[in-house]
Amino acid sequence: MRYAFPLLLLTLIGLITGCRGRGLTPEDLPTLVPPAEVVSTSIALTENAPPPGYRDALTVERVDRNLRELEGWRYEMLLEFDGVFAQTSRPTTAFARATVWYNQIGDARRVVVESSGELLQRPEGEVFEAVRLGPDAFLVRGSNCLGNAEDDARAASAITAGDLVGGARNALPTSQKEIINGEESWRYDFGQGDLILPAVRFADDTRITSMNSEMWVAPEYDAVVRYWVLLSIENARLLSNDLPVTGQLLLQYDLYDIGNVPNITVPFGC
Repeated sequence: MRYAFPLLLLTLIGLITGCRGRGLTPEDLPTLVPPAEVVSTSIALTENAPPPGYRDALTVERVDRNLRELEGWRYEMLLEFDGVFAQTSRPTTAFARATVWYNQIGDARRVVVESSGELLQRPEGEVFEAVRLGPDAFLVRGSNCLGNAEDDARAASAITAGDLVGGARNALPTSQKEIINGEESWRYDFGQGDLILPAVRFADDTRITSMNSEMWVAPEYDAVVRYWVLLSIENARLLSNDLPVTGQLLLQYDLYDIGNVPNITVPFGC
């Protein structure tokens, strides 16, 4: 960027010296934007601008940051991959969907996870539920409450969207304002180089060939209420799998019911 101004200056000089005699007729004059349109655009951008503190680039390393400061909420997160093992035609998939509830007053957390796919070593699919109530933790797999598994239960109940979905650096506000999941939110955009992808391991030959993404932030709660990324990737390693894959990866996160305190209890059968 340090050479941008000299390059621009040289370009302008070249245009001036190479175009003598132009600018002498109405056809040579630039098209002017009507003042009314300029004012209208300025007003729209001002009205849709995020509140102070959210008008510059945001770095959100974990989409579920700051949520422990809120009384209660629920969020859903998704990781889905469909593709092949790299340099082969052998198909492979991964699917993980989790719903998390939080009750700050009761120091309680509930996590329900559904997963399937070869990359997750869950070819037939699996559902488990983990609940933490203060110092106690419970784990249910299928319809069985697992005794003597408190450490596993506590670890499973601590699963977060930040671990699976990640976040983004230097996300820029777009002045697009919407009601997302019931909250007044502003959209932020970011590029490939700003992605934080804990589920993806990159090598020298890993490539992102296309990307669609968006992130919505509710300043009232300093919380991300929606985040999704759709990537086409080549030669990437997902999760703990050591074999590189090529295909489409979807990451999605939605936060709901901010301020609503859920009733979290001991799982049935425990």
